[in-house]
Amino acid sequence: MPDLVLASSSPYRQQLLQKLQLPFTSASPEIDETPLGHESAPQLVERLACLKAQALAHRFPQALIIGSDQVCCHQGVILGKPGNREQAIQQLSQLQGDSVSFYTGLCLYNVASQQSQSLVDEFKVHFRALSPDQIRFYVDAEQPFDCAGSFKSEGLGITLFQRLEGDDPNSLIGLPLIRLTELLRQAGVEVLRASA
Repeated sequence: MPDLVLASSSPYRQQLLQKLQLPFTSASPEIDETPLGHESAPQLVERLACLKAQALAHRFPQALIIGSDQVCCHQGVILGKPGNREQAIQQLSQLQGDSVSFYTGLCLYNVASQQSQSLVDEFKVHFRALSPDQIRFYVDAEQPFDCAGSFKSEGLGITLFQRLEGDDPNSLIGLPLIRLTELLRQAGVEVLRASA
């Protein structure tokens, strides 16, 4: 099996990839993440996922490199990470009682063959109506300042939702494992393999 590399320093993505029980290395790609003019959210995340994977090719010449990028969109506007308490409260106040779409770009780049497989996975989150006190309590409890949408679905954030809509809950956290398993299989890597 070729070396597997995750083009990310995100602890969330690393924890997700560990679920597949495959050995991998993580490395942070240095790329310009500026959106291009008239680029849709799905186009942006797919392009950035591929750029992240390809950015590490020179360091890992025989590897399969996984790139992933995610944005959160509310009413057609991309939401960034809040960065602080006030911004997180403001974001959740806008989102309560409404829905957002998370677009996750995924790329598997075979450095040796220079072949890329890429896709975009969409996951919708429908928030329940929340009071200002509930929003402040949540933000103070989890401090989701580095999370687009101002919540951590793998923790107390699950209580903010009315329902979730998508194929893979891992996609919401930043790495759609069901689709990644399909891409790995197409690249000749079987996650569920019989031992020798």
